[in-house]
Amino acid sequence: MTPPPLLVLTDRSQCSRPLRDVVAAAVDAGARGVVLREKDLPDDERGRLADDLRALLEPVDGLLIRAGGAGAGVDDAVHLSAHEPFPPRRPALVGRSCHSAAELARARDEGCDYAFLSPVFPTPSKPGYGPAVGVDGFARLVAGGLPTWALGGVRPEHVPALVATGGSGVAVMGPVMRDPGLVSNYLSEFD
Repeated sequence: MTPPPLLVLTDRSQCSRPLRDVVAAAVDAGARGVVLREKDLPDDERGRLADDLRALLEPVDGLLIRAGGAGAGVDDAVHLSAHEPFPPRRPALVGRSCHSAAELARARDEGCDYAFLSPVFPTPSKPGYGPAVGVDGFARLVAGGLPTWALGGVRPEHVPALVATGGSGVAVMGPVMRDPGLVSNYLSEFD
């Protein structure tokens, strides 16, 4: 199981309309991978939301990844924060958020299948995670062999340069939550 090159991260606080509607529009625009964040929701509500989003993705052979190790018992694909422990029962796909070379090395060594590296560009949704690494810093950091997606301030026009560095793709939250039609702009840059 491999994530698609464009991953959409959810954040209902940035949505232009209900989250399910935003994800449906993103899928209609071509998104095939969604990372469900919304960790503040109660488990049962988050589980129902995961089921709803999975139902949107299944007809297009899309992938739902649930953020947080707590989902490892029920999900095939889990995305961990930089400091969450690796799940005791390994899901089919495990990713990790990273912000440094040391965190990328840890993710690789513990057996993660992929990583997000952020922030690549300045972004208000990643305060406190250090300075943006830019395209050159991303290129240096992805050289370790772990498939890595760029996250943080990534706009469609950044995609070709990030992929040219050896990056596996990009992960986007705010722009798509505010305007899910932008998915097609991101996807067109992978051609």
